[in-house]
Amino acid sequence: MAERRKVIVLDDDPTGSQTVHSAPLLLRWDAESLRRGLRHPSPLLFVLANTRALEPELARERVRQICRGLRVVLEELEAAGDLDRWLIVSRGDSTLRGHFPLEVEVIAEELGPFDATLLAPAFLPGGRTTRGGVHYLHGEPVHTSPFARDRLFGFSSSALPEWVEEKTRGVIPASTVERLDGAELMGPVEALQARLARFSAQCIVAVDAERPEQLAALGAAVWRSERRLLFQSAASLINGLVPLPPQPLDPAGLAALRRCGACGERLPVLVMVGSHVPLADQQLELLLQEPACEGVEIPVAKLARVLDGPAATELIRSLEQSWLEQLQAVLDQGRTPVLFSSRGELVCASAQERRRFGLELAALMARLAAALAPQLGLIISKGGITTHTLLAEGLGLDWVELQGQLLPGLSLVLTPPEARVPGLPVVTFPGNLGDVGTLREAWRLLVQADAGCP
Repeated sequence: MAERRKVIVLDDDPTGSQTVHSAPLLLRWDAESLRRGLRHPSPLLFVLANTRALEPELARERVRQICRGLRVVLEELEAAGDLDRWLIVSRGDSTLRGHFPLEVEVIAEELGPFDATLLAPAFLPGGRTTRGGVHYLHGEPVHTSPFARDRLFGFSSSALPEWVEEKTRGVIPASTVERLDGAELMGPVEALQARLARFSAQCIVAVDAERPEQLAALGAAVWRSERRLLFQSAASLINGLVPLPPQPLDPAGLAALRRCGACGERLPVLVMVGSHVPLADQQLELLLQEPACEGVEIPVAKLARVLDGPAATELIRSLEQSWLEQLQAVLDQGRTPVLFSSRGELVCASAQERRRFGLELAALMARLAAALAPQLGLIISKGGITTHTLLAEGLGLDWVELQGQLLPGLSLVLTPPEARVPGLPVVTFPGNLGDVGTLREAWRLLVQADAGCP
């Protein structure tokens, strides 16, 4: 009998599943949800921790809670003979933003010890590669990109050993970070397996990756190895650990999942843009040039003043009703409403205040989308916090199933049969994905499914 394996991915926002399909994405982590996820026939399980949206201590507590729940259910399944081996991945951003080393430290405390942590931030479909221990975005060192200037997770070096030293505040010196280079990854699997066996003292290992074959070779060696390994990675390593067959639906098939009305017509599409990275700004600007699209803007400065002022609850309710009426008016015209927060980043007094406002804004957008959801055929949601809040709070989901990629790195998930709005496709669109035309390209592909329902 084949070894029963499971790769468990703790995802710090909803976009880490952007290279896989046919697997569950859990939005809750109670024992029953974890049990159902681990018993799913897929070799993959994603648990959406959404820690990138949280303060460090809240992120620490969330990861700890998930790991403690996992430990109980994993022991249960192993004792019953339903699971032979598992690996755990802390999925982080491919532009090096997130709570590192916090998350892997908590995972090691609760589910370890581990012999080594492999650091593999490559996301190959998105042009994020690692060569010679240096991480690149479309061929340029990632520290030269706007992502390195992130107000919460900024950094100064693209060399992964130096990045580790910076993020651990010198606790892990760059000189102690091991490396797996591209040539080693393409050598004999026995040699790679032997290399894994020499890692010790819970070291950090920076992994090169420029081609899928390198990560597939690493995955094969990992499964052959007897070492206990932990992974901090972006999406592409997951494909190396779990080679999947081609996704069942091609992009046209995914677009055809758009819901239909009682008269056999395709229901309309809603676009939400919460991400504020410069690429998202450019993509939004281009989409709004489409005659069939009309923007509904949430002015963030005004929202911040209302939230901090007297009678905030009543005023927010009134504003929310106004924005909902604007969205409905666009739908009634047969056009695509594009709900977006005003561009530019709000200057806040502290990182804590910035995160709090971000969550309030995401919750507002989620409530607006949820109110419209019964009459929608599909939602495109751009931005990690925006998408998580839409799925977990707005639509009130416990889980979704990953259907595959509409475009490279652009996942489509489907709400389950028991959901308030069953069978609603949601495109989870990372803020930093693609080029200036990718959002418009995705929208055009989805609205082409207008010829009527089967």
